[in-house]
Amino acid sequence: MDKRSLSERDICTKFITPALRKAGWDEMVQIREEVGFTKGRIIVRGKLVSRGKAKRADYILYFKPNIPLAVIEAKDNANSVGAGIQQGLEYATALNIPFVFSSNGDGFVFHDRTASAGAVETTLAMEAFPSPADLWTRYRAWKGLTPEAEQIVLQDYYDDGSGKEPRYYQVNAVNAAIEAIAKGRDRILLVMATGTGKTYTAFQIIWRLWKAGRKKRILFLADRNVLIDQTMVNDFRPFGPAMAKLSTESKTIERQDGSKVDLTLALDKKRRIDTAFEIYLGLYQAITGPEERQKLYKEFSSGFFDLIVIDECHRGSAAEDSAWREILTHFSGATQIGLTATPKETEYVSNTEYFGQPVFTYSLKQGISDGFLAPYKVVKVHIDRDVEGYRPEFGQLDRDGVEVEDRIYNAKDFDRNLVLDDRTKLVAKKVTEFLKESGDRFQKTIVFCVDQEHAARMRQALVNENGDLVAQNHRYVMRITGNDKDGQDQLGNFIDPESTYPVLVTTSRLLSTGVDAQTCRLIVLDREVGSMTEFKQIVGRGTRVHEDTKKFYFTLIDFRGATGHFADPDFDGDPVQIYQPGEGDPVSPPDETPDGFGENEQAPYEAGEDETIIDGPRVPPGPGGGARKIYVDGVGAQVIAERIEYLDENGRLVTESLRDFTKAALKRRFASLDDFLKRWKSAERKQAIVEELEAEGLALDVVADEIGKNLDPFDLICHIAFDQKPLTRRERVDSVRKRDVFAKYGPQARAVLDALLDKYCDDGVLNLDDTNVLKVIPFSDMGSVVQLINAFGGKLSFEKAVHELQETLYQETA
Repeated sequence: MDKRSLSERDICTKFITPALRKAGWDEMVQIREEVGFTKGRIIVRGKLVSRGKAKRADYILYFKPNIPLAVIEAKDNANSVGAGIQQGLEYATALNIPFVFSSNGDGFVFHDRTASAGAVETTLAMEAFPSPADLWTRYRAWKGLTPEAEQIVLQDYYDDGSGKEPRYYQVNAVNAAIEAIAKGRDRILLVMATGTGKTYTAFQIIWRLWKAGRKKRILFLADRNVLIDQTMVNDFRPFGPAMAKLSTESKTIERQDGSKVDLTLALDKKRRIDTAFEIYLGLYQAITGPEERQKLYKEFSSGFFDLIVIDECHRGSAAEDSAWREILTHFSGATQIGLTATPKETEYVSNTEYFGQPVFTYSLKQGISDGFLAPYKVVKVHIDRDVEGYRPEFGQLDRDGVEVEDRIYNAKDFDRNLVLDDRTKLVAKKVTEFLKESGDRFQKTIVFCVDQEHAARMRQALVNENGDLVAQNHRYVMRITGNDKDGQDQLGNFIDPESTYPVLVTTSRLLSTGVDAQTCRLIVLDREVGSMTEFKQIVGRGTRVHEDTKKFYFTLIDFRGATGHFADPDFDGDPVQIYQPGEGDPVSPPDETPDGFGENEQAPYEAGEDETIIDGPRVPPGPGGGARKIYVDGVGAQVIAERIEYLDENGRLVTESLRDFTKAALKRRFASLDDFLKRWKSAERKQAIVEELEAEGLALDVVADEIGKNLDPFDLICHIAFDQKPLTRRERVDSVRKRDVFAKYGPQARAVLDALLDKYCDDGVLNLDDTNVLKVIPFSDMGSVVQLINAFGGKLSFEKAVHELQETLYQETA
């Protein structure tokens, strides 16, 4: 056997796997090959949606399922034994795996990421690969695990036998939390972008601690009823009869599989608690409130719960004087885990001051890069009144006949203090135009408005713009706000991928957080968003990928400049603690002004929404219980600028045409025209170059559509990247025929080559030497595949003839 002629896969099968077996690794439980751990970034360019290449490790070795210890990167024997070590280190860093190996079948290079002294990298013989016990001993020492902690860390994950496995970052999050708790830490913060499965991650943490006997009574807190209900019937379903909801209202919920279940309740009608359960789920609002009689949590002894998990912990638990914090303080002896996509860090509120630095972070940027989250386009629409402001004419009267105060009104005033009805109609018109131009007027859409009254007016404007579809079903457009029961009753249908209606939803803040709208394809911002925390939550409404409905990206239309947050370096960075109040330092919010709130402050929640407002700045009510809005008719509004921005490969928003983007990307790949020509000429399969470009999101057929010419990839690249005059496929074929390059072949061979030219001209086929093409018309009418190949003197001669033909096709480059 010539070892150097073996493929990488052969090296794995014949040398690496036998070495692992000999070292004591269980092939069924501990060894996994060809492990894909990302999905491949979703790349959106114009009408094209494609995926980049997923990351795939040759081997991952596990001490137990979901407790990974080592990565092995294999290379064929033409490479050195350590050729794969850098690639293996990249994978190990992402997977949080301490031990990395590279092999070409002759031996192993071993990189020990836990080594703080001595040799970090060593070379091992094939028979000297370490055993599972050897690597676990090193791992245990590195983590500082006691025998008791080790028992908890090795507790099994929940497995329902369906083959569902946690994603790699969920494993990282679960293991990081379990290790921290096993070593005695009692305040844990997990930061995971919206749409990355925080609840499922929390379930695996709770399950393992519960099964290990480390935590016997657990409380899961959230601030939306829908979150509690869906959690109970889906992710937390395996807890079964050990689980109950802290509520007096019975409810039947539909599971993801379509079956229905009645929720188990831990309260009777008199709000008496059944303490026989082990897993309790509850709303903050249901177990506390401003009055003493509402503080249901006090009915539990302070030591009743061993573990409390707080979903969306940025919403209130971080504030020192919040009512939600009362609950956590009451159960201060319990281990407390905070889950959030957006850790709150301001001068007055801090998650990290309470929970400590996150034990694990998985950002929106990383989720998009891995392909688990949907990227987005941003459409920025600038309205003249917002940009230039509005000053009423002298003596201008409002709708009630009252003179409008003479001053400059700007974007912060519109729909909060002053209403220009024409502006609202213009926004509704632009949203409708977008839906019509997209070709899909049934894409789920959320329009964020200034307040509930603005949401009502926006609903009416959208109804008038979409009268044809509203006539078919009045639920095509609906308002879903805290004071609208009819709208709230439709929330479940809006987030249900199987339900068509409602389609367009207007809201103020009710849908900005915690709502799992998997199929939401359009988010419209018609209000300012001062808070980075809230902005991330709003963007998170669209980031879920839903492959069944081909939802791979979403669009954000911004009428108020809120997407300026994208330029903030903190938009997707790690949380930074800005201020920790010391003794005697002020903790109260700064004074507000009648014009609104500070640039980085969160606007207040309106009264009546489905939550208890206990944190954040407030506006004192004016005479009669609220500030009077001014309505001015007949002013008019128009769009003065509009642009579309894309996410580039680094996660930055850029404004550029598809052609400009493609040119820049091609020039990064090919340094010069000569560089490209050498690569094209040397490639036996021209299609391979095209496939490599497609894997990076450069699908040339879409650019060809934009240019509008019948060009093949060779001419597209020469033309776009290097400004060469392109030739159409027809022009290239005519040039070949004029040269009469087939003269040396017999009649049947000439007929085949002539038909191949037609195939290239009509269909753009690049792999002309693929013998499968000889099985279709017109070739099948000329003779069998064997007969046609024999006309050239055999397969090698056929391939040589086709390669000469292709070289002749591409002789002219200008």
